[in-house]
Amino acid sequence: MLRELNFKDGLIHAIAQDHQTGEVLMLAHMNLGALKKTLETKRAHYWSTSKERIWKKGEISGNEQIVHGIRVDCDGDAVLLKVEQIRGACHMGYRSCFYRDIDGKILAEKVFDPEKVYGHETRP
Repeated sequence: MLRELNFKDGLIHAIAQDHQTGEVLMLAHMNLGALKKTLETKRAHYWSTSKERIWKKGEISGNEQIVHGIRVDCDGDAVLLKVEQIRGACHMGYRSCFYRDIDGKILAEKVFDPEKVYGHETRP
């Protein structure tokens, strides 16, 4: 199946979804190496476009994603990771990165303090 994936500029969209509730937790990118590492370890790995390297979700925060399954969309240009999220997925301290509406209203409670976890204030 890996050969059938459509990587654009070496990357594919990766959506993380809670494997039990269906809640969408985050959107990131993977390169082939990150996808292979995810398949090997059953822990989500992504490609950081800012740091230009593979990173394991939770490598600093401990907020890992245990992968229970991976689905591929019909065009082969996106993957859906069905995960068990440890604490929050969002670096801003929320369970999901989709914690606000289009007007900026915050719709969720923080599940951890990012300043305590990362040692500095984070920005959206």
